[in-house]
Amino acid sequence: MNAPTPAVNPAVNPAMNPARNGELRPGGQPLADEVIVTRGLTRSFPMGDTVIRALQGLDVTICRGEYVAIMGPSGSGKSTLMNIIGCLDRPDSGQYWLNGTPVAELGDGALAALRNREIGFVFQTFNLLARADALHNVELPLIYAGISRRERSERARLALERVGLSDRLRHRPSELSGGQRQRVAVARALVTRPSLLLADEPTGNLDSATAADILALFAELHAAGNTIVLVTHDAGVAEHAGRAIRLRDGRIESDTRKT
Repeated sequence: MNAPTPAVNPAVNPAMNPARNGELRPGGQPLADEVIVTRGLTRSFPMGDTVIRALQGLDVTICRGEYVAIMGPSGSGKSTLMNIIGCLDRPDSGQYWLNGTPVAELGDGALAALRNREIGFVFQTFNLLARADALHNVELPLIYAGISRRERSERARLALERVGLSDRLRHRPSELSGGQRQRVAVARALVTRPSLLLADEPTGNLDSATAADILALFAELHAAGNTIVLVTHDAGVAEHAGRAIRLRDGRIESDTRKT
């Protein structure tokens, strides 16, 4: 793994100190400011008579407040890594800590609860309920979390206001533009106040002007302190992040920060 280049004075922002990237406490526990820590992740998939080695021993550390793009060509392993980071899949071997929790030790129920509490997802295809209005779409993670109706309605309204949709609370997806639908998806991702915002090709279905608006929103969220991991094949989209991890053939090809 290539040594990352520091972008700022690490004394000002310890999350950007590359000397700490990968450092663990005695006993292997992540440091307090590390949201994602993986060690030796492997994942393979059978395909006919062959085995596709999607991940081959990945070590990744992402600290609180970072904005990271995970890049790579088709077949590089970026989608597999995203699914493991998002607790949607499990590695064949290796370790993964999410906000200090050892994910491999969790059963399915605890894993689902962790995913709902710690991760906000933004997908390329929005994944909104067609018959539900924006407010109800944003409320959904809070329903699964057992939040009361009154509180989840208020939190959903505030999340929609945060992404500039206070005048679209009662609009269904069919009544919204592509950019507005993606903003609803971002509000839904934020409503649980997660440790991590995980975005998979969030501008892939948008025109260039709308994509720029969504990336500007991500920049605002990052400036407000959100930790963002963005999976993309688009170098132009990745330019908006402060750090780029490039994968090739299931390994890290480079790990660089903006100067």
